[in-house]
Order: sequence, then structure tokens, then C-alpha cells
Amino acid sequence: MKKRPILLATLTIFGIFLVFLLLAVVLGKNWSTPDIVSLGEKIGVIEVNGPITASDGLIKNLIDFRDNKSIKAVILRIDSPGGAVGPSQEIYSEVVKLQKIKPVVVSMGSVAASGGYYIAAPAKRLFANPGTITGSIGVIMSFPNYEGLMEKVGVSSTVVKSGRFKDIGSNSRPFTPDERILMQALIDDVYSQFVEAVSLGRDIPANKVREIADGRIFSGRQALAVGLIDELGGFQDALAYTAKLTGLEDDPTLIYPEVEQPGLVERILKSALGEIGFEAGHHWTVGPQYLWTGM
Repeated sequence: MKKRPILLATLTIFGIFLVFLLLAVVLGKNWSTPDIVSLGEKIGVIEVNGPITASDGLIKNLIDFRDNKSIKAVILRIDSPGGAVGPSQEIYSEVVKLQKIKPVVVSMGSVAASGGYYIAAPAKRLFANPGTITGSIGVIMSFPNYEGLMEKVGVSSTVVKSGRFKDIGSNSRPFTPDERILMQALIDDVYSQFVEAVSLGRDIPANKVREIADGRIFSGRQALAVGLIDELGGFQDALAYTAKLTGLEDDPTLIYPEVEQPGLVERILKSALGEIGFEAGHHWTVGPQYLWTGM
């Protein structure tokens, strides 16, 4: 009989814990900005801010707006120096699919360079401010070499590998001549994919794209002169063009994607590690980059 009060107390505490856990899950799902509810036709706005390190969220937004029949066109507002090749290519592919169904208009903010330009290329019309930084068509990979530092502190590295290229890019030694040739071939191939994407999206011969695709950056005004954008102007100019294009000229309704709030575990990690520390670990990327490193 003495065990029953202890068992009852344990079950009560466990029940309270489950209630709080359920509340945390429910609130985690509901602490988000709801979609703009309105009748009639709309223009969708999707924002791309910061380095491109992942594609899941943007792809979801592009697909949702593509399938939403009330959205007649989408403005892609880009303020990004680019980022990882894989996510940039995945976003590019979804922009191509969306463009086949409804118009996509790009509005460039302060910077839409490298991967930021890559995802813009297939849009129907590209707007940039006169001082927007864009272009930077190219690929980059960086490999730190700590060999000198390791020698100074008396640290060495022993590698056992299955093939001579298995530890290519090791930070404890320089590249061999064969490794450099191999890596350059990789970069050249990924670079060709970038050139092809710009050529198809902008309807410019590939050889003409290569003339300006040496990694250089352009101002918006310079980009207009070489055909990388269509028109100078800010977001309101892009909106006016899109509204006229879709016949929604009288104060069109804009709809933005729902803002997804972090789940319970993610909020706890952010609280413990801090926003910067969490994001640095969460979005760590490797490999070739469609990235302008000047930011």
C-alpha cells in the first residue's frame, strides 16, 4: 500500500510533463506568420537573403506558389552573394519549372552575385538597381594548408588511403601536380554548367557569356550594358512591371510564404549556442561554390 502514493505521484509528474511537451509541440507549429488570406488574384513574393547554403525552404515556397492558382506571377527578391553549387542548381531548376507555368520576375537588392545570379538567370525579366553588385559568374573552392603551422607546434599527420586521390584537399600538405589537374577539371566542368545556365536563361551564346564569365562583378548599370539584366529599377519597379504583365495594375495583393518558426529542439539549441553559433553549425557547406567572396 505504501508504494501506491509513490506510483501515483510518479504518474502525475509524468502526466504533467506530457502536457507541457504537447503544448510545446502545438505552440511550435502555430507560432508562425499565417498566409495572407484574401480573395482574388495575387502576386507572390519570395525573398532570397544571405548565402545559399540549403534549398529545401526555397524549393517548397516555389512549388507552393507554382501550385497556387490564385498567384498569377512571382517576384523573386534576391539579396545574396551566392553559395553552394548543389542548392543553387536545385533552386535554379525550380525557377525554370515555375517560369514555364507563370511569369517569374527578379528584383535584385544590394547584391545578386554568383549563385545569386545563377538562380535569377531563367526568370522572365531581371531588374537591378544601378549600384547592385551582380555577375561574378564562376566557381571557387578553397583549401587551407596548415602544414607550416603543424611543423611549428610539432604535429604530424599519418594517412592510410585506398587510392592516391583519396585525401585530395588535405589541409596537412600541398596539392600534387596531378591533384591540381584533377581539381581544375572539376572546377572547369562546374563552371561550364554555370555558363550553360546563363546562356539558356538569358538567350546569349555560350561563347559570349564566357567573355564576361571570368568571375568579375558588375554594377547594375554595367550588367545592363552586357545583357545580364533587362532593366534598372528597384522592387517597386519590378512590382509595377509584374502587375501590368498580369493585368493586376490597381494595387495588386502581394502574398509572401508562411514563415516557419523553429521547432522546440531547435529553439533550445539556439538558446544554448546562440544564433550565430547555431547557424554556423547548421549551414556548414563544403565543395565547389557559386559564391562571391567579397562580402
